[in-house]
Amino acid sequence: MPLVLNEEQNLLKSIAEDFFLKRSPVSALRALRDDRDVDGFSRPLWQEIVAMGWPSAFLPEVYGGLDCGFVELGAVLEASGRTLVASPLISSVVLSASGILLGGTETQKSFLLPRIASGDLLVSLALEEGPHHSPSAIATIATPDNDGYRISGKKVHVIDGHVADQFIVVARTEGKHGDEQGISLFIVNRAQPGFSVTRRMMVDSRNMAEVELQDIVVPAENLLGELHGGYGLLTNILDRGNIALSAEMLGSLRAAFDRTLDYLKQREQFGELIGTFQALQHRAARMFCEIELAKSVVLKALQAIDEDADNLSLLASLAKVQIAETSRLVSDEAIQMFGGIGMTDEEEIGFYLKRARVAQQLLGDEHYHVQRYANLRGY
Repeated sequence: MPLVLNEEQNLLKSIAEDFFLKRSPVSALRALRDDRDVDGFSRPLWQEIVAMGWPSAFLPEVYGGLDCGFVELGAVLEASGRTLVASPLISSVVLSASGILLGGTETQKSFLLPRIASGDLLVSLALEEGPHHSPSAIATIATPDNDGYRISGKKVHVIDGHVADQFIVVARTEGKHGDEQGISLFIVNRAQPGFSVTRRMMVDSRNMAEVELQDIVVPAENLLGELHGGYGLLTNILDRGNIALSAEMLGSLRAAFDRTLDYLKQREQFGELIGTFQALQHRAARMFCEIELAKSVVLKALQAIDEDADNLSLLASLAKVQIAETSRLVSDEAIQMFGGIGMTDEEEIGFYLKRARVAQQLLGDEHYHVQRYANLRGY
């Protein structure tokens, strides 16, 4: 498949960019931060996004979706990244809806997916238990209890967990810490007794949460996917998540690059525009080349999801490595080229640096994915 968007996909991307620029510029994220907004995102804006149909882009029509694909959703995510839009697109749609679509029973899919697509239900993936991404390092325990399971454990870095109505909780049903076998996924309602959520504000003004589960009992029908064999489903969820996150990061780093170029054309030193300095031109050219490479890698990975490609995991890790390294390069160079003002809160370029640093770590940083890529290739 050609590594270019078709006419309809380009139109969608253009519409999304115009929408987010007008309805949620970077100043909107600043306002959410300064006001200590209780949700950390605009619910009216989220309803507008839902009305556009974007959260249901990859879902089948039978579940209230548009039956398009991840290439289309990726175009929307890239557009949202350009203005650093805070929304549940990654947490509730990409990660959670994907998990339910891929591993859910017909009853689970019919009940949950239309509600996610309509924006009436927010769901979050509760996976991480330590400071570094490690999907098999699960200590949260789920033990049989009559006709269900009793779950106890603690989760950290739960994306948008403070606003989630339900959670997909990754727990261990057999085996030992670090084993891939013995992991199971459960749908857990936040209203369950013994469930506590603590919000954590991140440096990028986004939201994470710590989740504690103390002897929470869920019925057997809340099992998502295969008992003891949930690691394969989890891997597929995380592959989709990393690719979608890479699309959002692509939008952010492209916007940071554009802002930096504009600044080079305006800022004067020694009576000359700094954009005329050859050293800065060379550095800007390097950024441009890396961004073009990242665009191709991300689009290829998005296409792989829609094609259900056998090498999806390879492309997911490749996309995350390329986009993380390019984000680091572009955000570092942007701050240096802006100079001292780039480190002030008044200048918006700093918001892009902070988002880049957090997004690089989510669902595994470049070091994790380099190692994963090597392992998948047999090294």
